[in-house]
Amino acid sequence: MPDLPTPKDATEAALFSECWDAVLSYADLCTSGSTAANQLAREAFALGIHEARAAEDGTARGAGRRSSRLPRIPLLLTAVRNTAAAWEAEGQGHKLDPDLRLWLNSDKAWRYTGPPLSRPIALRGLRDMGESDATLLWLAEVEALPLRSVVRRQGLDPDASVEELNAVRGLFRDRCHRNHLDTPMSAECRSYVRLLDAVTRSPGADTPDDLSRHLATCVECAEAAACLRLHGGGLPAALAGGVVGWGGLAYLERRRRAAEVRLGAGRLDAPDTEGQAERAAAHKARLRRHGLLAAAVLVSGLALAASLMPFGGDNGTDAGAQNSPTDTTPVAGPGSTVPSVGTPATSAVPKSASPSPSGGDTPDAGAKGDEKPDPEPQGTSSATAGTGGGETGGAAVCEVRYDLVNQWPDGFQASVTFTSPTALDSWRVAWSFTDGQHVDQMWDASVAQQGSRVTATAADYNRSVTAGSTVTFGFLASWQDTNTAPSGFTLNGQECTDS
Repeated sequence: MPDLPTPKDATEAALFSECWDAVLSYADLCTSGSTAANQLAREAFALGIHEARAAEDGTARGAGRRSSRLPRIPLLLTAVRNTAAAWEAEGQGHKLDPDLRLWLNSDKAWRYTGPPLSRPIALRGLRDMGESDATLLWLAEVEALPLRSVVRRQGLDPDASVEELNAVRGLFRDRCHRNHLDTPMSAECRSYVRLLDAVTRSPGADTPDDLSRHLATCVECAEAAACLRLHGGGLPAALAGGVVGWGGLAYLERRRRAAEVRLGAGRLDAPDTEGQAERAAAHKARLRRHGLLAAAVLVSGLALAASLMPFGGDNGTDAGAQNSPTDTTPVAGPGSTVPSVGTPATSAVPKSASPSPSGGDTPDAGAKGDEKPDPEPQGTSSATAGTGGGETGGAAVCEVRYDLVNQWPDGFQASVTFTSPTALDSWRVAWSFTDGQHVDQMWDASVAQQGSRVTATAADYNRSVTAGSTVTFGFLASWQDTNTAPSGFTLNGQECTDS
């Protein structure tokens, strides 16, 4: 086992401490035990520091010309990945995580060591930046260090930390855009380059349907979109996934949690550079609105119940009967299972008098005279004043289509397309895998997986959905033995049908 390099001075000693923590964190993800993690971390750290010092010496001899290289921490994380690949080649693969071994023997790993123009956009964009700018971007976005302290470390004005980070983000976007133009691509991908650049520049720009479908099926263009779109909070994941490769998103989560432990729970002291404060305020406002709407639905339901309640046992005086004192025709029309006006209120009230479990997404039929049925699956329609036709519950609120785009021995690419019959101001689509599949990366949505259940939540730029419109998102996932299509699709908690 190699000895760790000796720091040259106190400054480098502090840097070594910070870098070692990052290297050991990633090495722990890559191995199957703490002993192997420490061994991998030590070998990779020695290798990475040797490469970094050699590059610095070459720069000094080159009269100020800087070779294209990564900042110190990403360079060391790359050394961990390369050392793990060497272990696999030398017959020490049993010390590594089984999923990493599968990844190292797939085409995914080849992208990080193959021709430069075929490597991930984030890796090439970060490498092409100045070292100080790239370091600031990595420490603030991936390592989740306090922005003011990162800026101060770079010798910059802490009061201008927001401007500095925004400038560095813009520089990274520019480098990624240039690298995307230089990437060998098909004619279809080439036709979307300018449109992708334009759409990702504006936070409020809508993604055209054809571009959205293309991003759901093209990994390279989806990676480029994640790097070019600086708003929406996806930049850290794009950096970690594009530079580190396998386990990048898990490493990102670990660094976030470590930063929260050091600095206290909650959002770190990085300023709200991309409108997080505005979105938080908007979220609170939505919660208040939903609370008021739920209360209004409840009050309206109670009022409806009171209007349908018979007084003095005389059906002819029921406030809900509009036609005649003796009219016993069902409110919903002939053939409906809805009870008549004269039926006791206990059989007509419960479903219309309760707010929707989704927090107010269902229109209040009693208050608006709307003919829309309650989207919550149920055996019969609820009694609704002013309803003119028989509406039965139980219908799914959306249609969904699952497409397996591509599949290889240890992974696959798929897309999900759903159509909502009603307008939505946000959405989440969930489904269940039956064969242990695990989603590794998703675009046009954020992903969370607990066991076999996967939940995709809308991105900031596609959360609003008009009635009858279609939304598509895609993902990469791993599988073993069998890859059965998922089932149990829901939209905002309501059942969907497969189309």
